[in-house]
Amino acid sequence: MPEKPAITSSELGTLWLTYQQKTMILRMLEYFIEKADDEKAKDIMTNLYGEIDLYVGKITETFQNEGAVIPVAFSAQDVNKDVPKLYDNGFDIMFIRLLKEISMALHSLNITMAYREDIVMIFDELTAITQKYYNLCTQYLLEKGMLARPPYVSMPNSVEFVKDTNYLGGLAINPFSEKRTLNTVEVAHLHHIIETNFVGMRMITGFAQCANKGEVKNFFNEGAELAKSIIKELSETLLQNGIQSPEPSGGNATRSTVAPFSDKLMMYCISLFCSFALGGNSLGTAFSLRNDIPAKMVIFMKDTFEYAHKGAKIMINNGWMEEPPQMEERKQIINN
Repeated sequence: MPEKPAITSSELGTLWLTYQQKTMILRMLEYFIEKADDEKAKDIMTNLYGEIDLYVGKITETFQNEGAVIPVAFSAQDVNKDVPKLYDNGFDIMFIRLLKEISMALHSLNITMAYREDIVMIFDELTAITQKYYNLCTQYLLEKGMLARPPYVSMPNSVEFVKDTNYLGGLAINPFSEKRTLNTVEVAHLHHIIETNFVGMRMITGFAQCANKGEVKNFFNEGAELAKSIIKELSETLLQNGIQSPEPSGGNATRSTVAPFSDKLMMYCISLFCSFALGGNSLGTAFSLRNDIPAKMVIFMKDTFEYAHKGAKIMINNGWMEEPPQMEERKQIINN
């Protein structure tokens, strides 16, 4: 009788996705560590690299023990450390912070689909590592003045209940209708979406400058414009309520046009960010009670989905999209 049960399809799938994501992060960290000239930022990234690399090894060992092929994912061929800096100081930690935010969501979801204790422990430990480095990146950026805090608000001194359905108003059916002031939950989600799109816009601008293929360059340019439109629309919503839109300082793309990463890696990175954006926008929709905000979020989600779908086609046409492990093709097996 085996000591451990075989891994399930969901465990294989989540480990496969984690392997893709972690090998991408390792390649990007290799470049950012090489170009870092702030010692504290370099220490954060170097320590993170060591911890992630350990778990890539654990996942590799699990695949080998189960007789599963090791994914191609991302290797030394996908990074070139000997090129000029693509981003100003500060972007590396902004980017790592956003990746850790994505990782927190993924690990929390993956652990709910794991059953074998050793795999549950992998996701549990990865969650702890992710939370640690997310906080380190946040505190670093705050200390450097590169991260805008959400707006402050007077503390409530009484409990209030919604008195009528006008609280839900805001949809532009009647342009003369009065919109209530945003509540703190809505401001939190708007601030978060604007903040992440600023980082995403700077990232994809750098990618557009250095992409090798013309179709990839055009795709990245389109993504930068999409991020700008989201920032503009939601910033106006905040300003209508007298709230300043957040804009992180620093971390802009340099003038370099030499690619530190392969087009394949950059396309996968954008695909990952699009998936995260769809999840973030859906949360913003779910927790916003002023109905003009979900109406905007739905449009953003549609535009983001269509953009991600266009990216998937580019990846498939160039042979960059690695296929996840498939379930058995029963009809084909029977017919053969």
